[in-house]
Amino acid sequence: MASPILFFGLLAFFFLAALASDPSPLQDFCVADTNSPVLLNGLACKDPKTVEANDFSSSGLHIAGNTSNPEGLSVASAQIPGLNTLGISLLRFDYAPWGINAPHIHPRATEILTVLEGSLEVGFVTSTPPNRLITKVLQKGDVFVFPIGLIHYQRNVGKKCATAIAAASSQNPGFIPIANAVFGSKPDIPSDVLVKAFQVDKNVVNHIRSKF
Repeated sequence: MASPILFFGLLAFFFLAALASDPSPLQDFCVADTNSPVLLNGLACKDPKTVEANDFSSSGLHIAGNTSNPEGLSVASAQIPGLNTLGISLLRFDYAPWGINAPHIHPRATEILTVLEGSLEVGFVTSTPPNRLITKVLQKGDVFVFPIGLIHYQRNVGKKCATAIAAASSQNPGFIPIANAVFGSKPDIPSDVLVKAFQVDKNVVNHIRSKF
């Protein structure tokens, strides 16, 4: 017979695993009622009798986005009310040549990305220790997974534009760009904290902060 410590350890593991994604729905669907003033962990549901096929459909992800910005990146999300409470979301990425999706995290979701066109260098960093960078260059048709909560990035390493589609295991994955969060917080993180954290001169911190 398993020891009580092992039993409760396994119980804790499965309990935490159950909390590692959006809550399971309690009905067939909960199409988002975007006009409802009710605040929930998600969005309120439309009356099921008023639900129609268009609530479960979206169009426009075949259209390339505008990448004329400093990052050379365009991100478009599929706006599908029927995804409310289902624990998934869908995104399209367009990258200019050498465009990047700068290092960031999704605090509530694992992401799976498929390259549709071009060549993308992708990578994520494991937690401490050892902060290992796991990276790969993907080609058309290749798929890569970014585990929940880990810093990750993508970069177009081809001479032409690149396109990818990604799904995330939350209807609201969250997006925390590392540089913006550290150097562009409101109010500022104290400079002396960043000086010690990055082991640089205060003038360097102030210069980087001025970019955000």
